[in-house]
Amino acid sequence: MKNLKWPILIVLSLIWGSSFILMKRGMEAYSSEQVAALRIGMAYLFLLPFLLKYYQIDFKKYWKGLLGMGVFGNLIPAFLFTKAETGISSSLAGMLNALTPIFTVIIGWIAFSNKTGVFQLLGIVSGFGGALLLLYNDESSKTSGANFAILVVAATLCYAISVNIIRKYLNDLGSTRATVWAFMFTGPVALIYLFSTNFMEVFNTHPQAVSSLGYTAILGIVGSALSVIAFNELIKLSGAVFASSTTYLIPVVAVMWGLFDGEIISWLQIAAIGVILGSVWLINFQYKPKI
Repeated sequence: MKNLKWPILIVLSLIWGSSFILMKRGMEAYSSEQVAALRIGMAYLFLLPFLLKYYQIDFKKYWKGLLGMGVFGNLIPAFLFTKAETGISSSLAGMLNALTPIFTVIIGWIAFSNKTGVFQLLGIVSGFGGALLLLYNDESSKTSGANFAILVVAATLCYAISVNIIRKYLNDLGSTRATVWAFMFTGPVALIYLFSTNFMEVFNTHPQAVSSLGYTAILGIVGSALSVIAFNELIKLSGAVFASSTTYLIPVVAVMWGLFDGEIISWLQIAAIGVILGSVWLINFQYKPKI
């Protein structure tokens, strides 16, 4: 089974690195909020049949952790990322996503009393320096304001909270079972919200409604439901440090899609993401959490 760790790592990086361009394509017809709700709702509907197999659970023990995983790991970031991409490029969103491990260390240190060493502190400081450089040199954030980019930063903070919640409260729960139940909390909320909007009107009238729905379906089913299960399995196969290597590859894929889509990316931005990824390496140098 350990021979599968590299294929899983590469596939996950391609999927998550492509999620930013898929959000952009989904918003060709639907609003940012509708794409986010569709993403969560479709993941929920896809996972619903799995409940027949994974229905048994110690609900009293795990419900807080599952709720936290669903809300901070999926629901809130989905809305933050799509809203952010109304004001910044998909490639910049993908590059800023690399801040997640940095926030993971900070949240673990502050809220869960995890130990933090000199290398981690250096990584945190240099990582935020790279993020500031990245924002300063992005033309879209200059013209639209930095508020949209801050939404991505907030999303990575939510991911970090989710990771620490999983470590603390769901460590002994199977990855598929945890993923299925996490979406049981968030999926109905997302679908109720979706059908309270003009989603059906857009679907029936917009010329790109079907294609945008298709892109969002891939985003929800592959980019959320299946990839979360695969990532948890990757952690079990290879450990958290190896699994966190997706952090290095996701921005590369996002940048390649951005270039293919005609987005302008400067060499200074490439240097900035290099600083951020170097900071992640510093953090992982000693930071070896057990999930």
